[in-house]
Amino acid sequence: MEMYDPDPEPVAMAAGESPCGTQAPPSRAAVEAAVRTLIAAAGDDPAREGLADTPARVARAYREWFAGYRVDPHRLLDRSFGDAAGYDETVLLRSIPLVSTCEHHLAPIVGVAHVAYRPRGRVVGISKLSRLVDAYARRLQLQERLTRQIAGAIDEALQPRGVAVIIEATHGCMTTRGVRQHGVSLVTKCWLGEFGADAALRRELLASLPCRGNGGRMDG
Repeated sequence: MEMYDPDPEPVAMAAGESPCGTQAPPSRAAVEAAVRTLIAAAGDDPAREGLADTPARVARAYREWFAGYRVDPHRLLDRSFGDAAGYDETVLLRSIPLVSTCEHHLAPIVGVAHVAYRPRGRVVGISKLSRLVDAYARRLQLQERLTRQIAGAIDEALQPRGVAVIIEATHGCMTTRGVRQHGVSLVTKCWLGEFGADAALRRELLASLPCRGNGGRMDG
């Protein structure tokens, strides 16, 4: 059974809503001025030819990188399918590409997410699971919190018998600064409901995931 949802449009915040309860964002001019300050702090001249348009480009890039603040993740899961022919086994979407930003150093987090749930009469279009991951990832994040947020949203919206979210990612704050170690990935997991209570169910799910990192599977 393929639970495919052809709707490609993201679900935006309703008019008047403020993402994450924050104040209104600064103006484009203020953002560009801040970027010029950072360029100068790096030791270069913001006015030189190669950098003159960089503040505007960075402002546009930030709008894309942090688009998740303008999406309500819970509304992505509003539309579900009540008739799934009685399907009650695990639904698993593997290897969802993930790009986020570490809130400690504003460095990139790049990896994949595996999202699974055990339906209780309601299933959601598979594209919605991918968009849910993207909506939370495109914010300033900690990988541990990101993992819990994805699982919690699915649990709240679908009220399934169980939810599992596993994220494996590399962190720019570790590969490009500090210890500068490459080839190291962080794995975080969140088990809810039946996945949390049943070790055999967890092992079954982990066995169905692709091998990554150094070639070994992720233990339960």
